[in-house]
This record gives sequence, C-alpha cells and structure tokens, in this order.
Amino acid sequence: MQIPVYQIDAFASRVFSGNPAAVCLLGEWLPDLQMQRIAAENNLSETVFVVPRGDEFELRWFSPRMEIDLCGHATLAAAHVLFLERMVYGDTAVFHFAGGRLQVTRRPDGKLAMRFPCHAAQVCERPPFLEAALGVDACEILASRDYLVVLRDEEQVASLRPNMALLGEIRNCLGVIVTAPGRSVDFVSRFFAPNAGIPEDPVTGSAHCTLIPYWAKRLGKNSMQARQLSERGGEIECEQLEDGVLICGHAVLFMKGEIFL
Repeated sequence: MQIPVYQIDAFASRVFSGNPAAVCLLGEWLPDLQMQRIAAENNLSETVFVVPRGDEFELRWFSPRMEIDLCGHATLAAAHVLFLERMVYGDTAVFHFAGGRLQVTRRPDGKLAMRFPCHAAQVCERPPFLEAALGVDACEILASRDYLVVLRDEEQVASLRPNMALLGEIRNCLGVIVTAPGRSVDFVSRFFAPNAGIPEDPVTGSAHCTLIPYWAKRLGKNSMQARQLSERGGEIECEQLEDGVLICGHAVLFMKGEIFL
C-alpha cells in the first residue's frame, strides 16, 4: 500500500516557521493502531488522515502518542493540500469529525479561514502542581478542554521554562495554554501538552477555540491578532462569531511523498 503524504507548515507564510503537520490522503480508514504508528513514525505534533466522502471529507488527528479530538493547524494543513491538489470545487472545504463539522474557506489574500467551535473556559480550582510546573504565579486559571493560565504580560509568557516532568503529572486535561496581553498584537500564548507527546506545540489552532472567547470578552472586541511565542512562532488572525470562532492563517508546502506499508 502506498499513501500520499504531505508535510505542511501551518500558520506560516514561509517554510521553517509555523507548525508542521503531516497530511495523509486515504481512500478508506486504516486500523487505528496503524494510523497511530504512522503518526509516531512521522513524529510531528499531529498527523491528519483525510478520507473523501462525496464532495466533503472526514478527518482524524493523531499526535505521536494518541488520537486528538480537535486540531487546528493540521486542519489548516489538510485544507491547503486539498486546494493545492484541486480536490475541492470552489474555495470552501467541508470536513466532518467525531465532534461535528468544520469549514475552511480560501480567501483572496491567500489565508485559510477556519470556522471552529467555541470552547469557552470556566473558573476552576487551581491544580496543585500547575503553577509550580510553570514557575509562575498566575493571574487567573480557567479550564475547558485545556487549562488556561493567564499571566501579567508578554515577557512572562516568553520567558517560561516549564518543568515538563511536573507538568506531565497534570492528567485531567489535554494541555496547558499560557496567555497574556501582547505588545504588538492583542494577545500572545504558548501551549504545552507533554502527556500527548507534545512538550511544546509551535502553533495551536484548537487552543484558540478557548483563547478567542476569553480575549474577546476581556478586550471588548471580536476581531483580534494573536501570536504564539514558540521557537518557530506563528501569526493567527482571530474572530469571535455568534456560533463559534474564526481562525485564519497561511500554510505552505514543505515536502510531499509516499508512505509504503
């Protein structure tokens, strides 16, 4: 069996930046264990598997360790491949996943705009290890799928050096989002998910399902610019919608080939 595979840098306008994802185009689903092994072999934060269903597509995402419920940058990467290979009629790709439906639209400026669900965070009890693992005192800690840790300023977020072993002791979430107001953008963030095999994710689309509603309410604005302060870095255009969030960014092809099974 030969599987077409692409490596895309998402939330990036040039290679060697943004978040790399592998995109595997399938005719039918492979066994779960085989997809997990492919993701582990690719050793990127996510590998997305795409199966056509008529004019639309089904998606599943895998980190090197586990299946992920929702992934933004790999969805952006999948849409980029479908537009690149002219597998989509028009400028909108429609995806289905276990949690519902996603839509990605190619805009005239070349950015891809993803309509994603809103995962608003709620006030929660402070996990006992979290601030110690991050080495900071948080202004706020909230929870959705991930913990949302709010710090005072961009410098605090940029200078974080988390204790990954201790961070890995926090089991009741996928990952930890750390955020603060930005200097030249509306807000900045970083994302850590050591239990999913992702010590630090370069740019995390799904984290913005939580970040956008938080900052839209705090800043009193629906359209925002964000930056993820990982080593590779990434720029995200954000909008709070009535029925979800809009997450926009560029994507570029780094590599294409085949997997042989």
